[in-house]
Amino acid sequence: MTSTTSSTPATPTTPATSSPHADSAYAASGVDYDVLDEVKRQSVALAAATAGLLGARGGQELAASRGSSAYVFTLGGQTLALVVEGLGTKALIAQEFLALTGISRFADIATDAVGCIVNDVVSVGALPAVVNAYFATGDAAWYADPRRSQELLAGWQRACIDSGATWGGGESPALPGLVTGEGIELGGAALGCFPAEATPVLGEHLAAGQQIVLLESSGLHANGASLARRLAGELPEGWLTRLPSGRSFGEAVLDASILYPRFVAGLWQAGVRPSFLNGITGHGLRKLLRAPAEVSYHLHTLPQVPEVLEFMASHAGMDQEQAYSTLNMGAGFVAIVEPDQVEATLAVAAECGHAALLAGEVGCGPRAVHLASLGITYGADSLDLGTAR
Repeated sequence: MTSTTSSTPATPTTPATSSPHADSAYAASGVDYDVLDEVKRQSVALAAATAGLLGARGGQELAASRGSSAYVFTLGGQTLALVVEGLGTKALIAQEFLALTGISRFADIATDAVGCIVNDVVSVGALPAVVNAYFATGDAAWYADPRRSQELLAGWQRACIDSGATWGGGESPALPGLVTGEGIELGGAALGCFPAEATPVLGEHLAAGQQIVLLESSGLHANGASLARRLAGELPEGWLTRLPSGRSFGEAVLDASILYPRFVAGLWQAGVRPSFLNGITGHGLRKLLRAPAEVSYHLHTLPQVPEVLEFMASHAGMDQEQAYSTLNMGAGFVAIVEPDQVEATLAVAAECGHAALLAGEVGCGPRAVHLASLGITYGADSLDLGTAR
């Protein structure tokens, strides 16, 4: 299903440039991107100092992938991509919802966790080959409840199959005192490879005139769970609060993330050569600024905002500038392609069952993201993760 019209109300305002505190509503929930991003910048710099050691194993890194969604390197004549990712606190929501309703959503939680991993791998153009799992609990007794343990395992397997990846194995430690109560920490790693017709997509070839295609999200995906939990704690009916559609807040928050590996595989098969790919996760549409090129991004059409995200932004007191810089607001993945490849890109998305739209175009620098219908601009200094430029 594709669309070229926006369902987002056009509410032009005085153009705003993002402030350094655009994440303040999320920071109040314990997730301060200013702090986390500084740690990421420091880790990128320290990690880069070890790059020469790869040569002793017969490999070589692609330095431009430092700070990208996946680390790209060559080894044994192959170009590979490596990712380690974790889900965060969304599993706690599934446990709280299970306790309230008796309904297990742990298969969806497994999809979220795998999605964190494989959607990062495909953001550099690689396709996930092997996914390993990491399930940490405070007590091995967590697995005694089949409503969650069997669904978790079945959901993980299904998400790997949907991503075209082998589930290679993993680790399931019991960590009493470190993981508490009914909590489970979900994470994992993936090794991705590039098909013969593909090359790493790291944003070096972005240029004015290229077109921005957005694939719609299913809702929260895997970012914003801490904010959702804070809001649930403030609402009189918590997770059972009814949204305008009649669905409960908890039910909507737990909708599974969309997996994008089939879409990226389809692009390569269709002869599309994207200049940039990325998941729209934490940092919202500022994620476009992850690319290294000195270009600007002009979005004239935005996807419809999922009901649950509208609800969260409203109850958190977020203005549109904060919301679009923190939550995905309906955009799950971005592909930037040449103008003559837009039709093929939209067709691939439709074949994979993804709603997609032509959202805008790339312009000349300076680096910034412009949301024309909302009168919002995010400048280059609003996102710096230590990427190689």
